[in-house]
Amino acid sequence: MNDRSQEIGKQLTNETFPDCHHVCLIYGSEEQRRKTVSEFLAIGLNRGELVRYFADTTSAQEIHAWLLDIGVENTQDKEDGTFGITKAENAYYPSGRFQPREVIENMESRFAMARKAGYRGSRACGEMSWVFRNIPGSERFLEYEVLINMITETFPYVGMCQYDARLFDGATLFKVLQVHPFMIAQGQIVRNPFYIKPEEFLEKLKINRESNECGGSSTE
Repeated sequence: MNDRSQEIGKQLTNETFPDCHHVCLIYGSEEQRRKTVSEFLAIGLNRGELVRYFADTTSAQEIHAWLLDIGVENTQDKEDGTFGITKAENAYYPSGRFQPREVIENMESRFAMARKAGYRGSRACGEMSWVFRNIPGSERFLEYEVLINMITETFPYVGMCQYDARLFDGATLFKVLQVHPFMIAQGQIVRNPFYIKPEEFLEKLKINRESNECGGSSTE
């Protein structure tokens, strides 16, 4: 990832972070999620970034209302342009199967499109509750999260993944923390002390997979 720094926005933090960063939001209430997500999206729109939202359970109308409540107007006029809301199934498993590398390739295509169109960066926010829809390949969602951290693209991009603590168990959420360099803590984006290097996490996934195939228990 690019080491050049940028200010994310005073709503979420006063610090500076790399141009390209990957954040997780683990939330326990809709009020908490709404506040953080709306500010995150608004920052990108105010900066002239290409902004995308991948919705699993939230309607487009709700998201537009969130932004309107914090003073961001006319977001519906930006559909298919600067701001777009896409169903999770179209973003993560358009073929009916979740394939991590295919999603990463689509991300990189979006970066190229944003650069060509003259945007200052690319920003995306996705609801991860689709993991519970029994989509073939959905068990590989952590592999996808790791691959985001291995993207070598230098065009500025920010990704925020939303995890509902009421749906995901504690063990899974700890693994989620291990694959996100940054996290939201008390409404602020901070460096994540639980993050581990992608290669290390992928090795753990491999060992766990081999152990399961042999009838053993998880080593993670």
